[in-house]
Amino acid sequence: MTTTWDDLVGAALLGTERRTPPTRPREGQDAAGALLDAAAVHTVQRRAALLPVAARARPAAAPEDGRPALPEAARRRLALLLADRAAPGGGRRGSAPDLTELLPQWLAAANARGYRAPAALLPELLEAARARSDVRPAALALAGPRALWLARLNPQWKYALRASPSASGGEPGADDRVWQEGLLAERSALLVSLRQRDPDAARELLAGTWAKERAEDRLMFLDVLGERLSLSDEPFLEQVLSDRSRNVRAAAAGLLTGLPGSALASRMTARARACVAPDRTSGDGPRITVEAPHECDSGMQRDGIVAKPPSGRGERSWWLGQLVEAAPLAGWPARFGVAGAAEVVALPVADGWQPDLHAAWCRAAVRQGDAEWARALLGPAASPPAPDVASWKDPAKLLSALPPGERAGWVAEFIAVHGLPEAFRLLGTCAVPWAEPLGRAVVDALDTARDAGGYPWSFSGVMGLAERCLDPSEADRLAVPEDASGYWAEAFERLVGTLRLRATMHAELAG
Repeated sequence: MTTTWDDLVGAALLGTERRTPPTRPREGQDAAGALLDAAAVHTVQRRAALLPVAARARPAAAPEDGRPALPEAARRRLALLLADRAAPGGGRRGSAPDLTELLPQWLAAANARGYRAPAALLPELLEAARARSDVRPAALALAGPRALWLARLNPQWKYALRASPSASGGEPGADDRVWQEGLLAERSALLVSLRQRDPDAARELLAGTWAKERAEDRLMFLDVLGERLSLSDEPFLEQVLSDRSRNVRAAAAGLLTGLPGSALASRMTARARACVAPDRTSGDGPRITVEAPHECDSGMQRDGIVAKPPSGRGERSWWLGQLVEAAPLAGWPARFGVAGAAEVVALPVADGWQPDLHAAWCRAAVRQGDAEWARALLGPAASPPAPDVASWKDPAKLLSALPPGERAGWVAEFIAVHGLPEAFRLLGTCAVPWAEPLGRAVVDALDTARDAGGYPWSFSGVMGLAERCLDPSEADRLAVPEDASGYWAEAFERLVGTLRLRATMHAELAG
């Protein structure tokens, strides 16, 4: 029989001598003491709004994680990084390193060495991953299978189950069940994982439910197909060109134009060649002549050409740009009888069509990842773009098509000539840690700006990037000058301190 609060109140009002309390005294305890103990327990339960329930079965033991444990110094460092994440912020940081910004680098380095997270820090690690999507994949990788075990016990951590394609535990039919019944994040994670393991199976899984998916979901799932794209995907993507959503059609066309040998790439090449041709009748030598399309027919629209231009843009130039952007770049040198991209880019373009044509080639170079064309369109880093083409040539996008080493060298040369203020977006495209030429160029430019009395706050963004991206070995070259004062002294102290802390972190992970 369950003891109620009213039973306890009645016994207290009448007295334990007149009414036996509905409690069982402990050994050596009188009835009044047992009544007070029971009343205290009920009071706590009432305040917590907790009702007594039958005991549930204990959860199964957490799975084993056979990866090596972190070295003790690295374990303490992780605890500090996670504690700093939860600390209240605001105001200037002074000269102290920002530990919050170092957590992603620490996680990446720890995962590269194959460590597992300490069991005692798993809750804090899951909280960090819940709060920051940028560290979530690395944090869950370090946390391992025990994170999924914990996530099943705490509703706040269910994101870990949605983010992990292995959360089903490899049960028979689990993939089909997740795809048919799971949340969007669970289905996306499954499709990404399956695309890596079996690209054809992932495509067939998507094709089976394609007609029932929402337009925004179809668009997102197409992005997944961009990984490990092959000609076996072409029939499905050709069908998607007739999708009822214009954005979905455009995404499918973008995938097909980047697929060498696809039928759509051939159609776009034929259309572009009809508009852009060599002209050798000029007395000044060969040049490029352009005849933009006069209409956007249904076939062009099915292949991803958007008929209506944005405000302020002419229809014909808008259609021309899309056609040239979608055509494979590899065929243009032969079209103009030259050796490569640099020679094509150097040819004059008649009737003022150069900005439109070169802008389309820039977008094509980025989409197709063509380093030769990106290099030709970028030109030397020491020469800024002419004013009339500055609006279409975006070095930050073109740099993404270059190999990492060449990209860093180009940005280093750009900084040496033009300085740091114009290079902030370019720095964000470079691999971390910055290669030696780039790191040295950034350090030299900061020294020059400080010595010239430059306005310090204009370099705060670059300083923040340098803290995360400079090679730690550059710390010795960045000793704080004795005559530095104010912000510059503070910023250089923080930069040097952060670089040395990063070096220490890597040493701790090395054990």
